[in-house]
Amino acid sequence: MIGSLNTRAALASVATAVFLLGLKAYATWMTGSVAMLGSLADTGLDLLASLVTFIAVRIAATPADAEHRFGHGKAEALAAMFQVTLISLSALAIGYRAVERWIAGAETANAEYGIGVSVIAIIATLVLIVYQRSVIRRTNSLAISADNVHYQSDLLLNASVIAALVIDQYLGFASADPIFGIAIALYLAWGAFRTARRAVAQLMDREWADERRDRLIEIANSHPASRGIHDLRTWTSGVDDFAQFHIWVDPKMTVEEAHRVMDEIERLLLAEFPDTDILIHPDPEGHVEPHGGVLPVDLAREPQR
Repeated sequence: MIGSLNTRAALASVATAVFLLGLKAYATWMTGSVAMLGSLADTGLDLLASLVTFIAVRIAATPADAEHRFGHGKAEALAAMFQVTLISLSALAIGYRAVERWIAGAETANAEYGIGVSVIAIIATLVLIVYQRSVIRRTNSLAISADNVHYQSDLLLNASVIAALVIDQYLGFASADPIFGIAIALYLAWGAFRTARRAVAQLMDREWADERRDRLIEIANSHPASRGIHDLRTWTSGVDDFAQFHIWVDPKMTVEEAHRVMDEIERLLLAEFPDTDILIHPDPEGHVEPHGGVLPVDLAREPQR
Protein backbone atom coordinates (compact mmCIF):
# COMPACT_ATOMS: atom_id res chain seq x y z
CA MET A 1 0.00 0.00 0.00
CA ILE A 2 2.78 2.43 1.02
CA GLY A 3 4.82 1.56 -2.07
CA SER A 4 1.79 2.13 -4.31
CA LEU A 5 1.09 5.56 -2.78
CA ASN A 6 4.69 6.64 -3.23
CA THR A 7 4.74 5.41 -6.81
CA ARG A 8 1.61 7.37 -7.71
CA ALA A 9 3.03 10.50 -6.07
CA ALA A 10 6.27 10.09 -8.04
CA LEU A 11 4.33 9.68 -11.31
CA ALA A 12 2.29 12.80 -10.56
CA SER A 13 5.56 14.67 -10.02
CA VAL A 14 6.96 13.49 -13.37
CA ALA A 15 3.79 14.49 -15.23
CA THR A 16 3.74 17.95 -13.62
CA ALA A 17 7.42 18.54 -14.43
CA VAL A 18 6.94 17.59 -18.10
CA PHE A 19 3.98 19.97 -18.40
CA LEU A 20 5.81 22.88 -16.73
CA LEU A 21 9.04 22.28 -18.64
CA GLY A 22 7.34 22.90 -21.98
CA LEU A 23 5.59 26.05 -20.77
CA LYS A 24 8.69 27.55 -19.18
CA ALA A 25 10.92 26.80 -22.17
CA TYR A 26 8.55 28.82 -24.37
CA ALA A 27 8.35 31.66 -21.83
CA THR A 28 12.14 31.81 -21.46
CA TRP A 29 12.57 32.05 -25.23
CA MET A 30 9.99 34.86 -25.43
CA THR A 31 11.21 36.93 -22.45
CA GLY A 32 14.96 36.37 -22.22
CA SER A 33 14.58 36.62 -18.44
CA VAL A 34 17.32 35.13 -16.24
CA ALA A 35 14.75 34.61 -13.48
CA MET A 36 12.61 32.70 -15.98
CA LEU A 37 15.72 30.78 -17.06
CA GLY A 38 16.36 29.89 -13.44
CA SER A 39 12.81 28.64 -13.08
CA LEU A 40 13.18 26.63 -16.30
CA ALA A 41 16.45 25.09 -15.14
CA ASP A 42 14.93 24.17 -11.80
CA THR A 43 11.97 22.51 -13.52
CA GLY A 44 14.30 20.58 -15.83
CA LEU A 45 16.20 19.30 -12.82
CA ASP A 46 12.91 18.59 -11.08
CA LEU A 47 11.96 16.35 -14.00
CA LEU A 48 15.22 14.43 -13.80
CA ALA A 49 14.97 14.23 -10.01
CA SER A 50 11.34 13.08 -10.23
CA LEU A 51 12.34 10.28 -12.59
CA VAL A 52 15.05 9.20 -10.17
CA THR A 53 12.53 9.42 -7.31
CA PHE A 54 10.11 7.22 -9.24
CA ILE A 55 12.80 4.57 -9.70
CA ALA A 56 13.92 4.89 -6.07
CA VAL A 57 10.47 4.43 -4.53
CA ARG A 58 9.93 1.36 -6.71
CA ILE A 59 13.22 -0.11 -5.49
CA ALA A 60 12.55 0.91 -1.87
CA ALA A 61 9.18 -0.87 -1.97
CA THR A 62 10.87 -4.14 -2.96
CA PRO A 63 10.61 -6.65 -0.08
CA ALA A 64 13.72 -7.70 1.82
CA ASP A 65 15.66 -10.52 0.19
CA ALA A 66 18.64 -12.78 0.91
CA GLU A 67 21.13 -10.03 0.01
CA HIS A 68 19.26 -7.12 1.63
CA ARG A 69 17.88 -8.41 4.92
CA PHE A 70 16.81 -4.94 6.06
CA GLY A 71 15.04 -4.16 2.79
CA HIS A 72 15.85 -1.58 0.13
CA GLY A 73 14.69 1.58 1.89
CA LYS A 74 18.02 3.40 1.58
CA ALA A 75 17.35 3.73 -2.15
CA GLU A 76 15.23 6.73 -1.15
CA ALA A 77 18.12 8.40 0.68
CA LEU A 78 20.41 7.79 -2.32
CA ALA A 79 17.80 9.37 -4.60
CA ALA A 80 17.57 12.35 -2.26
CA MET A 81 21.37 12.82 -2.40
CA PHE A 82 21.20 12.71 -6.20
CA GLN A 83 18.57 15.44 -6.06
CA VAL A 84 20.79 17.48 -3.76
CA THR A 85 23.59 17.31 -6.32
CA LEU A 86 21.28 18.49 -9.09
CA ILE A 87 19.86 21.34 -7.01
CA SER A 88 23.35 22.50 -6.00
CA LEU A 89 24.57 22.53 -9.60
CA SER A 90 21.43 24.39 -10.64
CA ALA A 91 21.97 27.02 -7.93
CA LEU A 92 25.56 27.60 -9.06
CA ALA A 93 24.60 27.90 -12.73
CA ILE A 94 21.69 30.27 -12.05
CA GLY A 95 23.78 32.44 -9.74
CA TYR A 96 26.58 32.69 -12.33
CA ARG A 97 24.14 33.56 -15.12
CA ALA A 98 22.41 36.18 -12.97
CA VAL A 99 25.69 37.93 -12.09
CA GLU A 100 26.76 37.81 -15.73
CA ARG A 101 23.53 39.46 -16.92
CA TRP A 102 23.68 42.04 -14.11
CA ILE A 103 27.16 43.10 -15.19
CA ALA A 104 26.16 43.16 -18.87
CA GLY A 105 22.96 45.10 -18.17
CA ALA A 106 20.83 42.71 -20.29
CA GLU A 107 17.12 43.49 -20.63
CA THR A 108 14.02 41.31 -20.67
CA ALA A 109 11.02 41.45 -23.02
CA ASN A 110 7.41 40.24 -23.39
CA ALA A 111 6.73 40.10 -19.67
CA GLU A 112 3.16 38.92 -20.24
CA TYR A 113 4.37 35.51 -21.45
CA GLY A 114 6.54 34.92 -18.40
CA ILE A 115 3.86 36.15 -16.00
CA GLY A 116 1.10 34.03 -17.59
CA VAL A 117 3.22 30.87 -17.58
CA SER A 118 4.30 31.48 -13.99
CA VAL A 119 0.69 31.82 -12.83
CA ILE A 120 -0.19 28.50 -14.50
CA ALA A 121 2.91 26.93 -12.93
CA ILE A 122 1.91 28.14 -9.45
CA ILE A 123 -1.55 26.57 -9.76
CA ALA A 124 -0.19 23.24 -11.06
CA THR A 125 2.52 23.16 -8.41
CA LEU A 126 0.08 23.87 -5.58
CA VAL A 127 -2.08 20.93 -6.66
CA LEU A 128 0.96 18.63 -6.73
CA ILE A 129 2.26 19.83 -3.34
CA VAL A 130 -1.07 19.21 -1.63
CA TYR A 131 -1.22 15.68 -3.08
CA GLN A 132 2.41 14.92 -2.16
CA ARG A 133 1.90 16.10 1.41
CA SER A 134 -1.09 13.80 1.82
CA VAL A 135 1.11 10.91 0.71
CA ILE A 136 4.03 11.96 2.94
CA ARG A 137 1.74 12.06 6.00
CA ARG A 138 0.81 8.43 5.33
CA THR A 139 4.20 7.05 4.22
CA ASN A 140 6.90 9.39 5.63
CA SER A 141 8.82 8.84 2.39
CA LEU A 142 12.17 10.66 2.27
CA ALA A 143 12.29 10.59 -1.54
CA ILE A 144 8.81 12.11 -1.90
CA SER A 145 9.66 14.63 0.84
CA ALA A 146 12.78 15.69 -1.08
CA ASP A 147 10.69 16.00 -4.24
CA ASN A 148 8.17 18.06 -2.31
CA VAL A 149 10.95 20.47 -1.28
CA HIS A 150 11.68 21.02 -4.98
CA TYR A 151 8.12 21.99 -5.72
CA GLN A 152 7.81 24.18 -2.62
CA SER A 153 10.80 26.11 -3.97
CA ASP A 154 9.02 26.27 -7.33
CA LEU A 155 6.25 28.34 -5.73
CA LEU A 156 8.82 30.91 -4.64
CA LEU A 157 10.61 30.65 -7.99
CA ASN A 158 7.47 31.35 -9.98
CA ALA A 159 6.41 34.18 -7.70
CA SER A 160 9.92 35.63 -8.03
CA VAL A 161 9.74 35.45 -11.81
CA ILE A 162 6.48 37.42 -11.77
CA ALA A 163 7.94 40.01 -9.41
CA ALA A 164 11.18 40.32 -11.42
CA LEU A 165 9.35 40.83 -14.72
CA VAL A 166 6.88 43.33 -13.27
CA ILE A 167 9.59 45.40 -11.57
CA ASP A 168 11.93 45.15 -14.55
CA GLN A 169 9.54 45.99 -17.39
CA TYR A 170 6.68 47.88 -15.79
CA LEU A 171 8.45 49.77 -13.00
CA GLY A 172 11.67 50.36 -14.92
CA PHE A 173 14.17 48.85 -12.46
CA ALA A 174 16.43 46.95 -14.90
CA SER A 175 18.50 45.18 -12.21
CA ALA A 176 15.47 43.43 -10.69
CA ASP A 177 15.71 40.35 -12.91
CA PRO A 178 19.34 39.39 -12.06
CA ILE A 179 18.82 40.25 -8.37
CA PHE A 180 15.87 37.88 -8.18
CA GLY A 181 17.95 35.30 -10.06
CA ILE A 182 20.64 35.47 -7.38
CA ALA A 183 18.00 35.21 -4.63
CA ILE A 184 16.56 32.12 -6.32
CA ALA A 185 20.02 30.53 -6.50
CA LEU A 186 20.59 31.12 -2.78
CA TYR A 187 17.18 29.68 -1.89
CA LEU A 188 17.88 26.54 -3.94
CA ALA A 189 21.23 26.10 -2.19
CA TRP A 190 19.52 26.31 1.22
CA GLY A 191 16.94 23.71 0.15
CA ALA A 192 19.74 21.41 -1.01
CA PHE A 193 21.45 21.70 2.37
CA ARG A 194 18.27 20.82 4.30
CA THR A 195 17.55 17.80 2.11
CA ALA A 196 21.17 16.59 2.30
CA ARG A 197 21.12 16.74 6.11
CA ARG A 198 18.08 14.46 6.30
CA ALA A 199 19.38 12.03 3.65
CA VAL A 200 22.77 11.73 5.38
CA ALA A 201 20.99 11.01 8.68
CA GLN A 202 19.32 7.99 7.08
CA LEU A 203 22.43 6.78 5.29
CA MET A 204 24.37 6.99 8.58
CA ASP A 205 21.59 5.16 10.48
CA ARG A 206 20.99 8.07 12.82
CA GLU A 207 18.95 7.28 15.92
CA TRP A 208 15.30 8.30 16.19
CA ALA A 209 14.51 11.62 17.85
CA ASP A 210 14.84 11.53 21.65
CA GLU A 211 11.08 11.90 22.14
CA ARG A 212 10.42 8.79 20.04
CA ARG A 213 13.13 6.76 21.75
CA ASP A 214 11.89 7.78 25.19
CA ARG A 215 8.35 6.77 24.26
CA LEU A 216 9.56 3.35 23.09
CA ILE A 217 11.47 2.90 26.37
CA GLU A 218 8.40 3.93 28.38
CA ILE A 219 6.16 1.40 26.60
CA ALA A 220 8.69 -1.44 26.86
CA ASN A 221 9.17 -0.78 30.58
CA SER A 222 5.41 -0.67 31.16
CA HIS A 223 5.20 -4.46 30.95
CA PRO A 224 5.16 -6.03 34.47
CA ALA A 225 7.94 -8.47 33.58
CA SER A 226 10.35 -5.76 32.40
CA ARG A 227 13.24 -4.92 34.73
CA GLY A 228 14.66 -2.27 32.36
CA ILE A 229 16.15 -2.19 28.87
CA HIS A 230 19.62 -1.50 27.49
CA ASP A 231 21.56 -1.45 24.21
CA LEU A 232 18.65 0.23 22.42
CA ARG A 233 19.30 0.86 18.72
CA THR A 234 16.87 2.60 16.40
CA TRP A 235 17.13 3.71 12.79
CA THR A 236 15.07 4.46 9.70
CA SER A 237 15.57 3.21 6.15
CA GLY A 238 13.26 4.81 3.60
CA VAL A 239 9.76 4.37 4.98
CA ASP A 240 10.79 1.48 7.24
CA ASP A 241 11.63 1.85 10.96
CA PHE A 242 13.77 -0.54 12.98
CA ALA A 243 14.29 -0.96 16.73
CA GLN A 244 16.46 -3.45 18.59
CA PHE A 245 17.17 -3.72 22.31
CA HIS A 246 17.95 -6.04 25.22
CA ILE A 247 15.53 -6.29 28.12
CA TRP A 248 16.22 -7.51 31.65
CA VAL A 249 13.82 -10.10 33.05
CA ASP A 250 13.67 -12.39 36.10
CA PRO A 251 16.66 -14.80 35.85
CA LYS A 252 14.39 -17.65 36.95
CA MET A 253 12.04 -17.14 34.00
CA THR A 254 11.85 -20.10 31.60
CA VAL A 255 12.61 -19.73 27.89
CA GLU A 256 8.95 -20.26 27.11
CA GLU A 257 7.88 -17.56 29.57
CA ALA A 258 10.52 -15.14 28.25
CA HIS A 259 9.33 -15.74 24.69
CA ARG A 260 5.75 -14.99 25.72
CA VAL A 261 6.83 -11.76 27.44
CA MET A 262 8.82 -10.64 24.37
CA ASP A 263 5.76 -11.23 22.17
CA GLU A 264 3.58 -9.20 24.53
CA ILE A 265 6.05 -6.30 24.63
CA GLU A 266 6.35 -6.38 20.85
CA ARG A 267 2.56 -6.12 20.50
CA LEU A 268 2.52 -3.13 22.86
CA LEU A 269 5.20 -1.40 20.80
CA LEU A 270 3.58 -2.14 17.45
CA ALA A 271 0.37 -0.52 18.66
CA GLU A 272 2.35 2.74 19.03
CA PHE A 273 4.90 2.19 16.23
CA PRO A 274 3.09 0.21 13.51
CA ASP A 275 5.11 -1.37 10.70
CA THR A 276 8.31 -1.13 12.75
CA ASP A 277 10.71 -4.09 12.60
CA ILE A 278 11.31 -4.88 16.30
CA LEU A 279 13.92 -7.28 17.66
CA ILE A 280 14.03 -7.93 21.44
CA HIS A 281 16.70 -9.96 23.25
CA PRO A 282 15.96 -11.08 26.86
CA ASP A 283 18.76 -10.94 29.46
CA PRO A 284 18.75 -12.08 33.10
CA GLU A 285 18.34 -9.02 35.31
CA GLY A 286 21.56 -7.06 35.80
CA HIS A 287 23.50 -8.82 33.05
CA VAL A 288 25.08 -6.64 30.36
CA GLU A 289 26.99 -8.46 27.67
CA PRO A 290 29.61 -6.18 26.07
CA HIS A 291 29.31 -5.59 22.33
CA GLY A 292 32.00 -4.03 20.21
CA GLY A 293 31.20 -0.43 19.30
CA VAL A 294 28.14 -0.16 21.53
CA LEU A 295 28.05 2.80 23.90
CA PRO A 296 27.61 2.08 27.64
CA VAL A 297 24.09 1.94 28.96
CA ASP A 298 22.69 5.44 29.46
CA LEU A 299 20.47 5.04 32.49
CA ALA A 300 19.17 8.60 32.17
CA ARG A 301 17.66 7.83 28.79
CA GLU A 302 16.98 4.13 29.34
CA PRO A 303 15.69 4.02 32.91
CA GLN A 304 15.08 0.84 34.86
CA ARG A 305 11.71 0.40 36.45
